[in-house]
Parts: sequence; C-alpha cells; structure tokens
Amino acid sequence: MTDINNEAHFRRELESLDDLQQRRVAALFVNHVLSLGTDKRLERVVKTASDEDATMEELAAALKLAHAVTFDSHARCGAEGHWDDQAGYFVARAAVAAVTLPDHSRAGGPAWQAAMSARMAHTSMLIDDDTDQHSAHTECEWQYQCLSDYLKA
Repeated sequence: MTDINNEAHFRRELESLDDLQQRRVAALFVNHVLSLGTDKRLERVVKTASDEDATMEELAAALKLAHAVTFDSHARCGAEGHWDDQAGYFVARAAVAAVTLPDHSRAGGPAWQAAMSARMAHTSMLIDDDTDQHSAHTECEWQYQCLSDYLKA
C-alpha cells in the first residue's frame, strides 16, 4: 500500500471501503473539523458514527440529530454570510454524511461526502483568516494521510 497523494487515488480508496469502514473514516474526517463548528450535539453524532457496534436505531437517531444541527446552522448563516457560521454548517453536513447509510448517500459514498464537506468547512474558515498560515491544501493533505494511516492499520 502506497501513500495517497492525489485526489483520484483518494477517491478510489474511499470507494473500496465497506459500509462500516466508510462510516468510521467519515467520522475521522468530521472529528478533524469538529472544532470549526459550535454545536456540541455533533460530538454525539461523531461518537455514534465511530462506534462499530452502533445499531440501526442509534444511527437513525444520530442522523436525525445531525440533520437538526444542519438546519439550525443553515438558519444562522443568514444573508450576511458569516464564514464561521458557514463552517459550522459544513461541519454539520459532514456529520450527516458520516451517519447516512451508503445506500442513501450521495455520489461517492459517506466518506467522500464527509471529506468534501469537511474541506468546505476548512475553506470557510480560511476566507476570514488574514494570517496566511493555512492553505486550502492542508485539509486535503491531512485527509490523504489520515486515509493512508487508516488503511495501513
């Protein structure tokens, strides 16, 4: 297994994961950006997504909770487009992806959807960051390394 260093390889590896692996990797991606949001309810969602023994009922409850956070976050974004609120919205969307069953997931599967939303959350925070200490590539690179480590374990 070689390290993942490009988007095509990343997506291919994500698509090769089984349902449980998809959920666990998605939870890793969400957990990495969890601090970009302010809604503590998402911690419970990530905990459920990470639990390999989570029942269908627990996953359904976590999905309902994640949808509620997404709705609340979207309402806070408002017309003024505060980027920290946008980041919270995308963190919530990533959490929704993490607890969505693969059969009901959007294109690419839960882990892919969580990765894309996590990147959007990270990008939203970068828009107001004047320090130039971060780049949009750092989240992608972190995800590549995270998935590489997961697959090696």
